Amino acid sequence: MKLTTKGRYAIIAMVDLALNGTISPVPLRDISERQNISLSYLEQLFAKLRLAFLVKSVRGPGGGYILSKDSSSINLLDVITAVDEKIDQTQCGGDMNCNNEKPCLTHFIWTDLNNKINQYMEGITLNDIALREDVKNIIFLRENKNVSSYQRQKK
Repeated sequence: MKLTTKGRYAIIAMVDLALNGTISPVPLRDISERQNISLSYLEQLFAKLRLAFLVKSVRGPGGGYILSKDSSSINLLDVITAVDEKIDQTQCGGDMNCNNEKPCLTHFIWTDLNNKINQYMEGITLNDIALREDVKNIIFLRENKNVSSYQRQKK
C-alpha cells in the first residue's frame, strides 16, 4: 500500500476534527491552518467524507463540520476508503492477471498483506489516535512552537 497524500490528509483532518469538534462544528479553514493543508483540498476531501456519512456539515454562523458518529466508531480504514484510497499491494488490483492474464507466483502473499493492512487500519479508531500520549505531546509542542526541538531530542 502506498498511502497517498489524499489518504494521509484525510486521516490528519479527521483526527483534528475528533480533537477539536466535540463541542461545536469546526470550520475547514481552522483545520487548514492547524494542519497546513490547502483549504480547497480539504473541501474536496470533506465532500467525500460527507458522502460516506463520516462527517456532517453545519451551515451558518459558527458552522463547519462535525463527526457523524462517535470518534471511537470511525476507524482509519473507513476514512481511507471514503476518499477513494485503495489499499492494494498486488500489481493487478486483485484481478489475478499479473502474469500473462494469470496470477503471479507471489499474488497470494500480496493479497495476504492487503488483508493484514486492512485489519490493522480497521483496528485503529480516531479516538485511539486522539488519546495517544505522543499526539497530546505534539499538540502541546505545536502550541508552544517547540516541535523542531522535540524532534531533535527524539533522534
